[in-house]
Amino acid sequence: MTRTRGEEWSTQGTYGVRFEWGPEGARRLTAGGDVACLVVVDVLSFTTAVSVAVDAGTRVFPYAWRDESAVAFAAGRDAELAVGRRAVTAGSPWSLSPAALRRAPFAPRLVLPSPNGSAIAAAAGTSGAVVAGCLRNAAAVGSWLTGQGYGVPGRPVAVVAAGERWGDGSLRPSLEDLLGAGAIVSSIRDAVLSPEAAVAAASYTSCADVAAAVTGCASGRELRDYGFAEDVAVAVEVGASEEVPVWAEGAFSRR
Repeated sequence: MTRTRGEEWSTQGTYGVRFEWGPEGARRLTAGGDVACLVVVDVLSFTTAVSVAVDAGTRVFPYAWRDESAVAFAAGRDAELAVGRRAVTAGSPWSLSPAALRRAPFAPRLVLPSPNGSAIAAAAGTSGAVVAGCLRNAAAVGSWLTGQGYGVPGRPVAVVAAGERWGDGSLRPSLEDLLGAGAIVSSIRDAVLSPEAAVAAASYTSCADVAAAVTGCASGRELRDYGFAEDVAVAVEVGASEEVPVWAEGAFSRR
């Protein structure tokens, strides 16, 4: 993305930790070319699914859409292709559902399509590190970022909440991703936060019951109404994982 004169504000460029929403937010924050690390947050459910898979030792290749090109993409990487939540069968047990992934047989390589978090990760516009963050691994991600020296103006971090989509395709900012991003931001020590990042962090630290908030919010209710309450339960396992899924050679794997 080319930045026009007067748009420098859109990168939050004087801060060590920056926060935005969706694919366009990711493009904006990385447009300046100085972002050392991009953290993608899609709690329901891409980055939670990545966390569960990476915990098991799987390498996860993000892909924007599950279509014929995804089939070819998976075949070219000798990887299993995740199907839709309702399309899980004994022969295709891998899906975007974190609960289904936990039950499925181990797959060394998995292509995981998702139009939100996966699309942002696959189109990452930074030459730096890319990390998949969620509520399960927020503390571990924050600790890893701190240890790598990220979060200061010289090594800035862009934390991007994927959000959801309205029926017309427009971005729907979602509470679960705000809380997931805030959990990560609040775990980075000695960071210089943009006002956007500071408010995201405050949303998490001031939330009395994160699990109840995610379960009761619009996205959580949607999944539960569709019969996937287990996925919400996995997503709110706050601090359950110490693994940090880091992008390398096109896939997320253990750091």
